[in-house]
Amino acid sequence: MKLTIERSVLLKSLGHVQSVVERRNTLPILSNVKLEATAEGLALNATDMDLDIIERVSAAVERPGATTAPAHTLFEIVRKLPDGAQVEIAFEPEGSQLTLRSGRSRFALSCLAVEDFPSMADGVFSNSFTVAAPDLRALIDRTRFAISTEETRYYLNGIYFHSTTSSGVNVLRAVATDGHRLARVEVGRPEGADNMPGIIVPRKTVLELRKLIEETGMGVTVSLSETKIRFAFDDVVLTSKLIDGTFPDYERVIPQDNDKLLRVGKKLFADAVDRVSAISTEKSRAIKVAISPGLLTLSASSPDAGSAVEEIEADYNSATIEIGFNSRYLMEILGQIEGDTALFAMADAASPTVIRETDDGAALYVLMPMRV
Repeated sequence: MKLTIERSVLLKSLGHVQSVVERRNTLPILSNVKLEATAEGLALNATDMDLDIIERVSAAVERPGATTAPAHTLFEIVRKLPDGAQVEIAFEPEGSQLTLRSGRSRFALSCLAVEDFPSMADGVFSNSFTVAAPDLRALIDRTRFAISTEETRYYLNGIYFHSTTSSGVNVLRAVATDGHRLARVEVGRPEGADNMPGIIVPRKTVLELRKLIEETGMGVTVSLSETKIRFAFDDVVLTSKLIDGTFPDYERVIPQDNDKLLRVGKKLFADAVDRVSAISTEKSRAIKVAISPGLLTLSASSPDAGSAVEEIEADYNSATIEIGFNSRYLMEILGQIEGDTALFAMADAASPTVIRETDDGAALYVLMPMRV
């Protein structure tokens, strides 16, 4: 194998694939990136056995071939080369080292047999559809903060995607919850997604996918098998195992009859929560919200830091209610509200609160109260 490639092109692609590689691996081959040069260019492939990425980039290939090299080491070398540099990569079939040359720099990296590199791309992907990149970005951005990090409830360690109907409209819906808050966001159902099963996409896959689709303007082709999901766009193919579990019936925790309605300026409320929460204890982050007609009173106290109180105007005409919230959870939800106004629907101090955008029915959030 012998090829020449522009440093910036190689660096960008290595940045994508090496982030999939875990720093600690029981299998040495999983610390490596597979490099395969063909007449079409260079393909880079990395995997952790749960997530697999292949990215193709343009390169001047003098001699086709394939090998594997340490992913993080290769990335660091290329990162430290000067801008605009040309990088020559060579590997002899009978050798055990990859040579990298750029200007007066020369590196020799130990390789592992390409035949030992595992493949995840195999399998029958029976269901396929294309979703617009902005829609996929929105589904991820507005739900990922609620993904659980509690490993014992592994079925909550991802985003639940499924096809359903909302107010008579066919939608693709994403749901995430950690038991303290729930995020539910939907977009118009893409053509071909009618028969997709409900799937749980792992957190790591969600985060890697979101980085990769940041700049793409293309549609993202989503393909499903019984155990895996594949995303294809631009020159990237991302394949991931699905979480093998049953997502809970989230509809049961969304209150339908919360009759106390509060409308408040999103930024006004978020800024006040941010200020008052400076006093709350680091562990609970609890603040109290007292709601009375026309007025919100936010307060927090801590044995060490003291106390804080702030009042803001709000549109509220029901009975007075006092409710406690985790300020960080509340701020994260307010950060997802795209309009100027947030709509809160409450029943009492002990029941879940529903938070929506008054001008957008696509997003709904549920926040459990706290004792304060």
